[in-house]
Amino acid sequence: MNKIYKKRPYYLNKIAPFIGVDIIKVLIGQRRVGKSYILLQLIDVIKSRDNKANIVYINKEENEYETIVTYRDLIVYVEKRAIAGVKNYLFVDEIQDIENFEKALRHLFAKKTFDLYCTGSNARLLSSEIATGLSGRYIEIPIHALSYQEFLQFHNLVGGEDSLLKYIRYGGLPFLINVELVDEIVYGYIQSIYNTIILKDVVARFKIRNINFLNRLLEYLADNIGSLVSANRISDFLKSQKIKTTPNIILNYLSYLTSSFIIRDVHRADIKGKKIFEINEKYYWEDLGLRNSLVGYKAMEVGQMLENLVFLHLSRLGFKIHIGQLDGKEVDFVAEREGRKIYIQVAYLMSDKTTKEREFGNLLAIQDNYQKIVVSMDKIIGNDYEGIFHYQIIDFLQDDKLVAV
Repeated sequence: MNKIYKKRPYYLNKIAPFIGVDIIKVLIGQRRVGKSYILLQLIDVIKSRDNKANIVYINKEENEYETIVTYRDLIVYVEKRAIAGVKNYLFVDEIQDIENFEKALRHLFAKKTFDLYCTGSNARLLSSEIATGLSGRYIEIPIHALSYQEFLQFHNLVGGEDSLLKYIRYGGLPFLINVELVDEIVYGYIQSIYNTIILKDVVARFKIRNINFLNRLLEYLADNIGSLVSANRISDFLKSQKIKTTPNIILNYLSYLTSSFIIRDVHRADIKGKKIFEINEKYYWEDLGLRNSLVGYKAMEVGQMLENLVFLHLSRLGFKIHIGQLDGKEVDFVAEREGRKIYIQVAYLMSDKTTKEREFGNLLAIQDNYQKIVVSMDKIIGNDYEGIFHYQIIDFLQDDKLVAV
């Protein structure tokens, strides 16, 4: 466990208040976004507070733990390592790879011998199994790829258009600090991560046979960031490419991909009536580097990738996000958290009067007093259109409170 790592204080500050608290801490997120290193950071914090603490650490991606296959194996392994008279801590990395793991967590939680922490890379498995077996006894902390602020810190860069374009091009997988940021090297590494995620978390877990179809579906989603998508529309497109399928199969595959955190789905909601529409949602990528390794980086697509970045920033800050619908007009994001609501429009550049009128006009049509923001790449910005705040994307991505002043 003696690994060198860069700290991610944003997540430590979220988790630290629960150290020693009688609740299971579950870190969830896509593979390779840094969950393991956040566990190591927590371990170091615990050791600094209590040098007698007994740490039991299991990483299911390492061969030395391959004999821990079932929940019974986990219980036996852990209980053998408990030490009386000191505080015991258990950390299990990629716990979804242990059969019926929730039974072990329930047993260990009931015994009160260990303070429990675990990570997982499959949302469906974790949410269903933990919610059923451990209702009210756990807290879920989503872990994301590096934010733009973290990207700057990890790569020793300064904020600006050059670093932003690097972030858009290569994404935020933490391991990239170990390689040169050039397409051939970065995308070669990311392709190996893509294959691991697809094979372990999608193909093997959901017993998928048609891997070619899965890849084509992901390519379609990569080409349609920020566009409303439906299973019927995808089916029609794939048929035009001589790939036969059905909307139900597509819906199943989409759920597999979202459960593995590769993509994230956002539903539409009527701003007036608060109705959630069940069809025609949007899909965003957890990491744009992963997306670009699949279909290539194209400068002309930066505008739609900005929308993806805004979504990721809102999601990281814990907002519940919908696509807004109001009398035939669309608002890119309606973000809500703890009674606060923000309406957000995203554009590449406010290059002409028509673009300004569209982006600001959609927000002006909303008759309430909640915060309204337009985000773009423009360098000269400020309040405009009756107090609607205009953020430059670089400033937006570095604002963890989203306070428009």
